[in-house]
Amino acid sequence: MNMTTSCYIHIPFCDDICSYCDFCKIYKQSGNIEKYLDALEKEICNQYQGETLKTIYIGGGTPSSLSLEELKQLFQILDHLKKDKNIEYTIECNIESITKEKLELFLKAGINRISIGIQTVDEFSIQKLNRHHTKETVLNTIQLVKEVGFSNINVDFMYAFPWQTKEMFLNDLQFFLSLDVPHISTYSLILEEHTVLGNENVTPLDEDIEVWMYQTIKEQLSKLGYKHYEVSNFAKPNYESKHNLVYWNNESYYGFGVGASGYVQRIRYENTRSLPKYESGNTILESHTVSKREDMENECILGLRKMSGISKSLFKEKFHEEIEQVFPIEQLKRKKLLEEKDGFLFIPEDKIYISNEILIEFLQQ
Repeated sequence: MNMTTSCYIHIPFCDDICSYCDFCKIYKQSGNIEKYLDALEKEICNQYQGETLKTIYIGGGTPSSLSLEELKQLFQILDHLKKDKNIEYTIECNIESITKEKLELFLKAGINRISIGIQTVDEFSIQKLNRHHTKETVLNTIQLVKEVGFSNINVDFMYAFPWQTKEMFLNDLQFFLSLDVPHISTYSLILEEHTVLGNENVTPLDEDIEVWMYQTIKEQLSKLGYKHYEVSNFAKPNYESKHNLVYWNNESYYGFGVGASGYVQRIRYENTRSLPKYESGNTILESHTVSKREDMENECILGLRKMSGISKSLFKEKFHEEIEQVFPIEQLKRKKLLEEKDGFLFIPEDKIYISNEILIEFLQQ
């Protein structure tokens, strides 16, 4: 059984709720943060098996919305976790809550990767998403992050807003490219139910325009030396997200915190989204042991998100079966929906935008 060497920590608190957000989040003033951190510490002490971790990712919510004292308490709790000397240790930050003092604390705590939610710098879009930053704030903050000593920086870029024109999109894209950071995560807006935008009955952007935007992102980032290594992610050489690759490689990871999910010793589990339940110690909402078939499907669904695709030899080593005996590989290759090179199966670049349809066909055998 593979060791669990990665860990996700969920901090649900936010100063504001973004209108597109479907993650587990709580208005900061309505939650007792100290009580939450105590519950988080209990969960870690009960569940963590003492492995040396190669990646830790603190996500949210907005981890950077915590005060300096609350962040210090968080890092003291995370001292329970053994860390590899070459660990990738990421914290998510909102552009509006980053300060020099917090960045210096992050460095001192061992954080070596910062992921910053920006999404857009278009004034109208910022307002529609219920965010409050300006172009100037973004430029100053990115400069500050670099000056304090962080070089491994990700920024989140969102596009395909229902109201977005091509000009708005291109202006946003050019701005993001000018930030000169080594990793960019790109997301087309999904109108999720139970979100402010999802409840407004807005018409999604025309699909052809969305595909054009995606192709433009790929072309522009490629020109600047970014490698397109996963459907939504682009990195300069050696700056790929090691933590996210754990998910896409179908490897095991701990998930700690309200609403977090994990995959440990063939068991996938999801924590409750209820803060009172979580704080009372009823952390796990549901869990199930992953069958061999489900594990093989996950291996392919997640693996085909990577541009490099799935290793046939690794699949055989892991499951003791040839991938062609399990899934309709030859049929998909004939339709040019899958390609094979050097023992890897992958979705061709020009078919990535229909990857969901390909995966449905992939799983039909």
